[in-house]
Amino acid sequence: MKLIAATFFYCIASALIPLINAEAYVGGVAAVLDGTSTWIIAATAAAGQMVGKVVYYLLGQNSLKWDWVRKKTESERWKASFEKWQRRIGGNPWVAALVLLLSASVGFPPFAIMAVLAGQLRVPLPLFVVVGFVGRLVRFASILGLVKWLF
Repeated sequence: MKLIAATFFYCIASALIPLINAEAYVGGVAAVLDGTSTWIIAATAAAGQMVGKVVYYLLGQNSLKWDWVRKKTESERWKASFEKWQRRIGGNPWVAALVLLLSASVGFPPFAIMAVLAGQLRVPLPLFVVVGFVGRLVRFASILGLVKWLF
């Protein structure tokens, strides 16, 4: 139970502070994993990551209201580009889900950046959380499985 709690809180911290590496932690856990299920650890890590990424999502959602951000985004060119991406991503749940799933599972584009952009582009929060969790689950289960296979 301590391992599960430690994994959850470590992954929240790693989602908020990019210098803390969740993948290295999960790989280390896999090397010493005994009776705890790989899927339970992967789901716990994914849940912790999503708690932290929701913070980034909410920051992104509110950032366009900040004065210093608004000043940098007042040009017509920026507005046109933003509206185009908002239609492509925020207005199309299938495209948003695909981009978020790719980012959450593979890490490209970086998921921290995608969390902020998802908030700015008004991707629905439930879509962000569910797809992000699934992508992170796949990512962490793959790491756990690979390390257990090697050791």
